[in-house]
Amino acid sequence: MLVFCVIVYMVATVAVGLWAATRVKDSKDFMVAGRSLPLYMNFACVFATWFGAETVLSVSAKGATQGLGFVSGDPFGASLCLMLVAIFFARTFYRLNMLTIGDYYHIRYGKFVEIITSLGIAASYFGWTSAQLSALGLVINVLFPDYLSLNQSIILGAAVVTVYTMFGGMWSVALTDVIQTAAIIIGLIIVALLLGDKAGGIGAVIDHAHSAGKLNLFPHVTAAAWLVFVGEFLTMALGSIPQQDVFQRVTSARDEKTAVIGTFGGGLFYFVFAFVPMFIAYAATMIDPNQLAALGGDEAREVQQILPSLVLKSTPIWCQVLFFGALLSAILSTASGTVLAPASILTENVLREFLGRLKLTDQAMLRTLRCLLVVVAVASTAMSVTSNKTMYEMVEAGYSVTLVIAFVPLVCGVYWSRSTTQGAVLAILFGVSAWLGLRYTIYDPDSEVIWHVVPPQLYGLAASFVGMIAGSLLPNLIKHTQADPEAFAQRRSVGGGH
Repeated sequence: MLVFCVIVYMVATVAVGLWAATRVKDSKDFMVAGRSLPLYMNFACVFATWFGAETVLSVSAKGATQGLGFVSGDPFGASLCLMLVAIFFARTFYRLNMLTIGDYYHIRYGKFVEIITSLGIAASYFGWTSAQLSALGLVINVLFPDYLSLNQSIILGAAVVTVYTMFGGMWSVALTDVIQTAAIIIGLIIVALLLGDKAGGIGAVIDHAHSAGKLNLFPHVTAAAWLVFVGEFLTMALGSIPQQDVFQRVTSARDEKTAVIGTFGGGLFYFVFAFVPMFIAYAATMIDPNQLAALGGDEAREVQQILPSLVLKSTPIWCQVLFFGALLSAILSTASGTVLAPASILTENVLREFLGRLKLTDQAMLRTLRCLLVVVAVASTAMSVTSNKTMYEMVEAGYSVTLVIAFVPLVCGVYWSRSTTQGAVLAILFGVSAWLGLRYTIYDPDSEVIWHVVPPQLYGLAASFVGMIAGSLLPNLIKHTQADPEAFAQRRSVGGGH
């Protein structure tokens, strides 16, 4: 029964994605759904894309075993990111009528900064995407252990995501996200109520977690622990702002007000609902105390299999259907968005700059975009079958890249009128040099020397600000005239309203 329901759900998801392809007429439809999503779809896209495999499997396990003080990056930093985008960036993004966040760097700083930041942003997605594909393969493997190995399951799951995203693009993501959001909310709430009741009631689970110190947000007693806490928080809260998936959800809305409300609402709801899988994981440890040691194990793939396996073994079939439906929804919604985002920015802001002289038609660019999406999916699949990092670690590593490369040029470009192309170039150069240089020299998380424990991406962030300020105030040797957004939109063939 469970296997049949999973197969039907996967087939239905692909069918919806293929049907969405009928709405795709050009690259604008493919990347930002024609800038036409109503509030409920915009909200669903924001929530479902961020509520992924790491939230259900990795963050929940970490929160259950170590407590809230060790998940500062997600959900605390991640949800804050979305709310910051809604308050400080959504209006700017929407008014400029762009297809990708890389377009902003082109308008503000020129081609060179556009290409460098776009490559950094695209590179940051591979870890996140491979984490989702690993989780999807893990679920398939749990359901079909006698027929498919874990790596074969990953490849099969990646094929499903690639097919429906390749044809429908952002329309596929938007339409399936609405269905998947409903499945996530209904499924996980019911599973939480059932397991909470088995553990003695919701109040008993919360009281037990409180008495065990799991609800303490600031339990850190050493400077090193505090630095890890702050580093994870800032990396997710700030490093995920200059991301294409966030940008696409803002600019896919049908108007500016919808973009702001949908993004803020999705971020706020994500923060609240992210505690549901943590509750489920902790209730599972109360039902079977042996699970606590298992969730804290060293083998990442095994840890991430524990919660699905427990549900499969100790709950009725209807509960299994709801849980795996919600889990698959969370994974598919995030995986499709993380495959589409790097393909979009690489096509529009890297390949287009090199192929511009060929004067490709929009349909040719659409075909190129779909081909590159397949390349991204294949590369991410290869990473997922070889990596043993937890999903939480893979996502954080990706956002470290954008934190040191793209965050400062974006913030200063929007809010500091004196920022220049020279400042942006030095911000990138200083940020990357400090981050990588210190990461492979003095950084040692176990050291007793305080500056050796500071997460290297924080050094990179500070250096990036120094580079921007110095480069913008020094005599300007790199000349760039800021592009006119309307002229740029026309050249990108996205002008002319919605």
